[in-house]
Amino acid sequence: MNPFEIYQEKLHTPEEAVHLVQSGDWVDYSQTCSFPAALDAALAARRDELTDVKVRHAISMRPVQIVEQDPQRQAFTYNLWHCSGLDRKYIDTGRAFFSPMMFRFCGSYYSRGQAPVNVAMVTVSPMDRYGNFSYGLTNCCMQEMLDAADRIILEVNPHMPFIYGMADDHINIRDVDAVVENDQPLSEAPSRGASELDKQIAAQIFPFIHDGDTLQLGIGGMPNALGSLIAGSDLRDLGMHTELMSDGYLDLYKAGKITNKRKTLQKGKGVFSICSGSKELYEFLDHNIDILSAPMHYVNDPETIRQLDHFVSINGCIACDLYGQVSSESAGTRQISGTGGQLDFVTGAYTAEHGRTFLAMASSRVDKKGVRHSNIVPCFTGGDIITTPRAQTMYIVTEYGAVNLAGLTTWQRAEKLIGIAHPDFRDELIKAAEQQKIWRNSNKK
Repeated sequence: MNPFEIYQEKLHTPEEAVHLVQSGDWVDYSQTCSFPAALDAALAARRDELTDVKVRHAISMRPVQIVEQDPQRQAFTYNLWHCSGLDRKYIDTGRAFFSPMMFRFCGSYYSRGQAPVNVAMVTVSPMDRYGNFSYGLTNCCMQEMLDAADRIILEVNPHMPFIYGMADDHINIRDVDAVVENDQPLSEAPSRGASELDKQIAAQIFPFIHDGDTLQLGIGGMPNALGSLIAGSDLRDLGMHTELMSDGYLDLYKAGKITNKRKTLQKGKGVFSICSGSKELYEFLDHNIDILSAPMHYVNDPETIRQLDHFVSINGCIACDLYGQVSSESAGTRQISGTGGQLDFVTGAYTAEHGRTFLAMASSRVDKKGVRHSNIVPCFTGGDIITTPRAQTMYIVTEYGAVNLAGLTTWQRAEKLIGIAHPDFRDELIKAAEQQKIWRNSNKK
């Protein structure tokens, strides 16, 4: 049979296809935009006939029906590699669980058998004449996950762009068990506007960016503010090598700032592993030969990053202590996001020739009662997850400045970090540093 005949033979309704799932199974939705909306809804409808079905995903971008329709977890248990704002709500209300991981290792959890997959359900682009489906916006660890799966269901969506890949970027109709079709628009991640504080923090980082740098940007208001500064500047020939591509990069491409001409690896090609953003971004990527998707084990490998001279990594964090330990994923024991690729890029950027890594945050925050708290703390004692250890921290940035902690003593670190703390907290931070015996009497505010 030719591929189109095989396709028709394997084509089912979502309600038919989800009968491949049995009680006790592990089901995998992959990550972000690979989320199979029609299959998720059909699986949720089987709530009363299934038990102990574990579903794995990351960065939910729309309400997840196996959670919404089963809030007491009678049939389904939702597990997350990384969190969106929606996922935080699920975890906060006991409707989901978090799975600690580092992105460059995520595929290995599947290939080593630590993350079993009985049924994989993923969204892909329409089939080509050779019977191949592009993974589109989610390369990530898709191939390792599908290789581990006992049964595979594809949700074919015409809105999923075809994206050229370096490796592990497609699957053939002969290798799947069932196909369903869904023409719902893909989930989008609205671009967050930059606040005045975001702009102040971005302004502290901007002077460190030079012509020809290759950029890895996180997501959020501050990276968007930095992108605006770059787009309006005289900077030239920037490159892209990032785990997550967002609309911030689209703005830089449209402004002509990203050309990838000076990259020392994949010259002329922008590289990403997962993407979430706007419909405009998805359309920009469709059949765009200037951009490649690649597996996370490659994109986030410090050895890969090391080969990119003048690499600049910029990510957000939640808090930092006076020793330079950084928490980027929890507030106390409350899960906010995940380790993701932060430590991957902190490690890789430092080893790159002229590499620089920046972890940025507001110096303080105001709680619901109107009380201001410092985000630079004496030490972590409330169960906060340490994402970047002090031995690997390079630049810490707040609206009051950027300080490089690499190679510094504890007293030097305390001095520099207090210098970029909110002024209201500097005196008490000095007192804490004295009590912790990491303050010299010659130090000044």
